Amino acid sequence: MTLTPVAPTIRSRPVYAPLAAVPGHLHLVIADGEGAEAVTDMLERAPDAAGFLALTHFLYCPGPTGTDLSDRLQALGAMQFFRAPTIPALLPRLQRVLTDAHMGSRFYLAGSEGLIGQAERDIMATGFPFAAIQKEHRGSTLRRVQCVHCKGITENVATDPFQCSHCGLNLFVRDHYSRRLAAFQGVNIDAEDPGEVPESVVRFT
Repeated sequence: MTLTPVAPTIRSRPVYAPLAAVPGHLHLVIADGEGAEAVTDMLERAPDAAGFLALTHFLYCPGPTGTDLSDRLQALGAMQFFRAPTIPALLPRLQRVLTDAHMGSRFYLAGSEGLIGQAERDIMATGFPFAAIQKEHRGSTLRRVQCVHCKGITENVATDPFQCSHCGLNLFVRDHYSRRLAAFQGVNIDAEDPGEVPESVVRFT
């Protein structure tokens, strides 16, 4: 599987590139689902994969569609490996690891945009520079969406428009993305003509 393509739209839309192993004191790899394939592809290209793995801490969870490649990552023999059942269960572990990380640490995020966005948010909140973070989107395109009206966040949105899981409004899923919230924005689609809602179509899988 190759890098999940992202069509360019607006400036806030995240962009991604293949991961590349770079020198660092600690390599923190956070991935879910098919993101494991991005990691193994990176290591196949790395000039010193064994040296990289000796300084690597893996944090992994299955993807939003159930893909679980944890055995493949664990078999690589990294310095540390942690598997969580879900992203919410993974994030506290990430925050604990970040308390011991120092400048010179490198971060590799791979998999779904929901995982990438939330991990990037937590890493940058600790003061690490944006340049220390690499991101590669692999696998599911399901979106994490914030309703701009009630501020509730709905995970793994597949259709557009969709009904907010918090307030029930019918929302159009915009490509506008908030790094602070790690979420795309959903806007009421029938505010001017209540009940005039286009048929939902599956846009994200």
